Amino acid sequence: MAAQAVAGSRGGTYSYNLNHVILAASAGTIIEWYDFYIYGSLAVFFAGLFFPKGDPTIALLESLAVFATGFLVRPFGAIFFGRIGDLIGRKYAFVVTLSTMGVATTLTGLVPTYAQIGIFAPVFLVLLRLLQGLALGGEYGGAATYIAEHSPDDRRGYYTSWIQTTATIGFFVALAVVLIFRLSLGDTVFRAWGWRIPFLLSAFLLAMALYIRLKLREAPLFARLKEQGKSSTSPLRDSLGSGRNWGMIALALFGATAGQATVWYTGQFYALFFLQTQVLPKTDFVTPTVIVAIALLIGTPFFLFFGRLSDRIGRKKIIMAGCLIAAVTYVPIYQAMKANAGNPAILTILVAIQVIYVTMVYGPIAAFLVEFFPAKIRYTSMSLPYHLGNGWFGGLTPFIATAIVAKTHNIYAGLSYPIAIALMTFIVGSLFLPETNKRRIWDEVGGQPAYVNAAAGGLAGGGGGAE
Repeated sequence: MAAQAVAGSRGGTYSYNLNHVILAASAGTIIEWYDFYIYGSLAVFFAGLFFPKGDPTIALLESLAVFATGFLVRPFGAIFFGRIGDLIGRKYAFVVTLSTMGVATTLTGLVPTYAQIGIFAPVFLVLLRLLQGLALGGEYGGAATYIAEHSPDDRRGYYTSWIQTTATIGFFVALAVVLIFRLSLGDTVFRAWGWRIPFLLSAFLLAMALYIRLKLREAPLFARLKEQGKSSTSPLRDSLGSGRNWGMIALALFGATAGQATVWYTGQFYALFFLQTQVLPKTDFVTPTVIVAIALLIGTPFFLFFGRLSDRIGRKKIIMAGCLIAAVTYVPIYQAMKANAGNPAILTILVAIQVIYVTMVYGPIAAFLVEFFPAKIRYTSMSLPYHLGNGWFGGLTPFIATAIVAKTHNIYAGLSYPIAIALMTFIVGSLFLPETNKRRIWDEVGGQPAYVNAAAGGLAGGGGGAE
């Protein structure tokens, strides 16, 4: 589809193509997720590199705790970069977050091990994970808002579901890169220095993503908002200084993102850790990685399916259904995983089912959050409950579940945490969450312009990006 003429800031115009917007924003976000999750792909392996030798369970928990630090600071990144995004612009904020993430990940590949520098090894690792968490806290809200503010009101779920695929694709790429270098270099070389390559590769990916991102223009809805003098001059005060807005943030957190996040991290990360530690031999690095990678490939198209379906029947119905089905079926699924330890095909199907749960709760969430909050404080307000949910409730899932298992000596007891959070979200969301799929966010700036209607063919029939 030909590019559309779009009214830009200060009365100018720029060519617009929705396919390009989605692909460019998503490419950068995939790389950010790759950077963030490359550590998670090596969490079990890192236990013997950056922590004192001793009890392997304690070492694993320490490794997972460092993994969790990146999640704990994500809400602070959401506030910091959200303010920049609402004050200056969506594009500027997520260029800065991308740069911060890429630098932190590259430096992780240069950190000496515990055997080389002792306690400073985990200290440096924690500091770099904190930087990664801050960067990711600002990335998601910017990318999701950017795509949403290019999209027509009636297809927002479908278009934003493309950005939802990026977390899973980034995780898949991280798994694939680790597996490729582990197999090509051999176990001895990989343990000695080869594990650093996936981190150092981030420098190249950063340069490529920055080149793509810097060619983008500001989101047209936000540009029009600024032209009309309706943008916020104090996003933090407008977002966090209002009791009503805090109520909306709390409702979005407990009624949507907390459950969405625990389902996401259970179905992908905890499934991987469970395979590595409870189902397959601990010396078998390849099989669990391949199982999860194939399951991710099977499940990823369902992000788009449920995103598009949410345009028709609503975001809330799909998210609530995903939370409830996951909570009810987790225990039998994990019991079946243990019972089929020698059958990789069945294990792959069981993990793929969990990934489909992920797509149900995650596919529509960006559209819901964008529609739930007003444009002038959208970046800050939607980022905070998203990263409180995904950073604290979801990101801590592997650590909390593993700790519960270690305490109770019951390999299924760890599932009590994601089940409880998913049920909480189902109850709160079902009772109090409004449906948002009919909200017209373009009405805040006078209605969607003709070019949005012209671009409605989207990725199925053309159209997406700004340059």
